[in-house]
Amino acid sequence: MAISDVQLKGNWYVIFDGNGKKIKEVLASSVGELCGMGGEFIVFVKGNWYATYDETGKKIKEILTSTVGDFKNSSGSTIIFKKGNWIVTYDKTFKKLSERLG
Repeated sequence: MAISDVQLKGNWYVIFDGNGKKIKEVLASSVGELCGMGGEFIVFVKGNWYATYDETGKKIKEILTSTVGDFKNSSGSTIIFKKGNWIVTYDKTFKKLSERLG
């Protein structure tokens, strides 16, 4: 099921599918701050950790912010971070896919 939108409503993030139908709600304090999303995942940051979640609000994987750097963007099936002079692309499990000078 593809994720089309994530909205903060009160203390809850509401996850919507491609038809605009609510899939799930997750408590904001449990997942942290929304960074971005792809079609199959959502990226949150909480403290010193980035975490990806699926459309049902289940955690996929987490990684220390110092390991990957600053969040730039997420789209499709990838997440992009900037670490130092490098732009690094990861998948939703934080497997490094590519890097380039940026």
